[in-house]
Amino acid sequence: MAQAARATIGNSEFDRDTAVTLREEGVFDAELSTGWTILGAVNGGYLLAMIGRALGDALPHPDPFSVSAHYLTASVPGPAVIRTEVVRAGRTLATGQASLVQYEADGTEVERLRVLATFGDLATLSDEVRTTAVPPRLPPVERCLGPADGPAAIPGDSAITERLDIRLDPATVGWAVGVPSGKGEVRGWFGLADGRDADPYSLLLTVDALPPTSFDLGLKGWTPTVELTAHVRCRPAPGPLRVSITTRNLAGGYLEEDADVWDSADRLVAQSRQLARAPRG
Repeated sequence: MAQAARATIGNSEFDRDTAVTLREEGVFDAELSTGWTILGAVNGGYLLAMIGRALGDALPHPDPFSVSAHYLTASVPGPAVIRTEVVRAGRTLATGQASLVQYEADGTEVERLRVLATFGDLATLSDEVRTTAVPPRLPPVERCLGPADGPAAIPGDSAITERLDIRLDPATVGWAVGVPSGKGEVRGWFGLADGRDADPYSLLLTVDALPPTSFDLGLKGWTPTVELTAHVRCRPAPGPLRVSITTRNLAGGYLEEDADVWDSADRLVAQSRQLARAPRG
């Protein structure tokens, strides 16, 4: 995968921009960066990773296992406050909840999203795997398409595309030239542009970082997430990830997206499902 020299984890832009600062017990200050926006709104996976960091500091176990978020209002770049609460702390698993709030110009507090999550230690899990899932079959990276390979390959005003290294399967980007397949599928290679290897927190970004499947259904415009649940299954091996996202049902103006994320060792490292509102345009 065409990437810059690998950044040291902890010094990458992703790490800096998802950092949180403890103000007092259960309360963290954060700054939502303009670099992770789509059409002016802050990306939902980026927000999930930031809240994951706050919960990781608040809970006794290090790794997100299951993270469910309800997106209440669109987040905007600028200061934010994350409030966390430990719901239960067990020997192998701990559950916590968190909310992210921002303030209007008149001082009114607005809750942007609320999260319930369970954390554990991925290093303690068994190596046993029984699965019928298989990695997506992708062309080599050099035969896949990025933002510079055509007119508006990832359309819209999306600062986030500068921070990601995405190469999409040509079979799933007909929408970029006005010929969507109608299948509701997007597949591709994924990495961070600065070369930082994936970890459990960046996987929370990965599941919500590819173009929405609504594009492949022939719809254009913002596809805001209503609810997203991500499962982190194991710590990813170094190297690029492969991501497959599908939609089977669009009804009543809403659609679901199921994402599978595979690492360089052919392991299914993360899964997610989200409910999103279909573009209205």
